[in-house]
Amino acid sequence: MVNALSEWLCLTIYDGKDVWEQRFHDGGLYDKPRCKIGKAGGRTGTTVRWKPSGGVFPDRKHDYEILRERLREKAFLNAGLHITMCDKRVRGSNAADKFVYEGGIAEYVEYLQKKRGATAIHEDVIYVSGVIDKIAVEAAFRYTDDYNSEVIRSFANNIHTIEGGTHEVAFKKALSKVVNDLLTKRVLERDKRKPARNKAGSHHHGGGGSKADSITQVSGEAVREAINAVVSVKLPETELEGQTKTKLGNREAGPIVYKVITEKLTYYFEENAKVADIVVAKAVNAQIARDAAKKALESKRKATSDTALPGKLSDCYGKDRDKNEIYIVEGDSAGGSAKQGRDSEFQAILPLWGKMLNVEKSTREKVYDNDKLVPVVKALGTGIGEEFDINKLRYGRVVIMADADVDGSHIRTLLLTFFFRYMPELITSGRVYIAQPPLFKVYKGKHARYAYTDEARDAFIRELTDTTPPKVQRYKGLGEMDPEQLWETTLNPDTRTMKQIELDDPAFADELFSILMGTKVEPRREFIEQNAKYVQNLDV
Repeated sequence: MVNALSEWLCLTIYDGKDVWEQRFHDGGLYDKPRCKIGKAGGRTGTTVRWKPSGGVFPDRKHDYEILRERLREKAFLNAGLHITMCDKRVRGSNAADKFVYEGGIAEYVEYLQKKRGATAIHEDVIYVSGVIDKIAVEAAFRYTDDYNSEVIRSFANNIHTIEGGTHEVAFKKALSKVVNDLLTKRVLERDKRKPARNKAGSHHHGGGGSKADSITQVSGEAVREAINAVVSVKLPETELEGQTKTKLGNREAGPIVYKVITEKLTYYFEENAKVADIVVAKAVNAQIARDAAKKALESKRKATSDTALPGKLSDCYGKDRDKNEIYIVEGDSAGGSAKQGRDSEFQAILPLWGKMLNVEKSTREKVYDNDKLVPVVKALGTGIGEEFDINKLRYGRVVIMADADVDGSHIRTLLLTFFFRYMPELITSGRVYIAQPPLFKVYKGKHARYAYTDEARDAFIRELTDTTPPKVQRYKGLGEMDPEQLWETTLNPDTRTMKQIELDDPAFADELFSILMGTKVEPRREFIEQNAKYVQNLDV
C-alpha cells in the first residue's frame, strides 16, 4: 500500500551476509531488478524509504503530531524497540524524537494516566503475559480515582482495534472472574471469623454489618470502573472485522486470552495481596455506588410512573420510529418556537431549562436523580447505564439544538458528555446529531439569505448589494427566530444542516472528556495551551 501511494520507494535489505536494494517509482513500477550493493557484516533487517505521491497527496502537509503519536504507540507495544523521528521539512532543524520503552505496555499505561491527569490508587501497574499456540498475550492496567471512566485500549499485531473484538471481550471476562473469585474468598474468610451464635441464636457483637459486607458479587462494569488498561495480542494471522477493519474476529484468540489472563492474574494477586485488597475494595465500592444510583432511579420512577413521559415533551404522533426525531432544545423560548414550527408527525420537542449537570464531576447517584437529565432519559425510553437498551429508543434521531454561541457550545458539550458516559450506544449507533442554526440573516426587501459562517454572510452581502447594501441580523439565540424561520433554517429536512456525531476512537474520546470536563485543572490548562493556536472562530 505504501508503494502504491508513493512517488518512489526504496528497499534496502540486510540478510546477514549481503546488502540488497530494490527501487520502485510511480506507485510500484520497477526501476531495475534487485541488486547486491555491499556486505551486511552480520547485520539483518530492512530499511524502507519512500516519498508520498504528489498526485495522491497534493499538499503533502503530513501532520507531525499524528505521526509522532503513532510511532510512540508502536514503541510502547514493542518493548525495547528504538524509533527515531525527525522533521526535515523544517530548515535547520536537527531535533529528533526518540522512543524506546523497555517496560512496554506497562509504561504505556503510565503515560496515558499521566496525560489525562488521573491519580493512581495503587502504586505499580499490574502486568501479565503469556504465550499459547503461538499467540502472545499481554495486558497491563492500573486503577485510578477517575470513577466515571473505563478505558481499555486493545491491539492485535500492533493494529489498534478500536472496536474491540474477541481479545478485549476475553480480557473483560477474565478480569471479572478473577476479581469475583477474590471477593468470594474474602467473604468466606470473613464468615469464618464471625463469632458463633449463642444458644438463643444471637451474635455476640454489636451493630449490623456494613454495606460492603452485603456485597458478595460485583458486576463486570463495577470491576472495570476507573480502569486504565492496554491489551495486546500477537497472532500468526489476524481476522479484522467491521467497516473500518478495527475489530478482531479471530475466535481462537478469545479462549487463549481468557486462559492467560485468568491464570497469570490470579497468581499476581496471590503474590501481591495488598494490591488485590485495593482492587476488590474498589470494585465493591463501585457496586455500592451503582446500586445506590439504581435505587435513586427507582425512586424517580415511583414518583411519576414508568410509562409517564416528561411534562414538557411535545411528542410526535408518527409510528415510524426510524423516521421520528427528538430535538433537545436549549430554553423554553426556543422550545416554544420549535414546537410551533416543527412537523408534529415526526418531530418531537423537549426543551431544557436551567443549568445542565456536568456528569464528569458527579456521582452516578446524582446523575440518576438529576431533574434536568431524568426527562431526557424518560423521553428517549432507553434506560440509562447498565439498563440501557437501544432497542427501546423511541426516535431514530436525537438532535441537540442550542444557540450558536459559547453558552450553546457548553450545553452541547454537557449533553454529549452525558450521552458518552451513560448512553454511549446512542453515539456509536449514529443516532446523535447537532443542529446547525444560522448565525446571520442577510435581507433586502423580499430577498433573504441565511448564513452559517462569516464567509457566507459576506458572499450574500455582495450578492444582494446594488446601490445600497442589505441589512444583516446576527442571531444571538434560537429564541430570536419565529417558528417559520426556525422551520426553514433548522427543522426542515430539505433545507436544514445537521452534524452527525461519530465516535472513531472511544479511548481517545474518553481521554478528551476526562481532560476537558473533569475535576483536574492542570491537564485542561495544558490542553488549552497546546491547542489554542488551532482556534479559528471564538465567539465571546
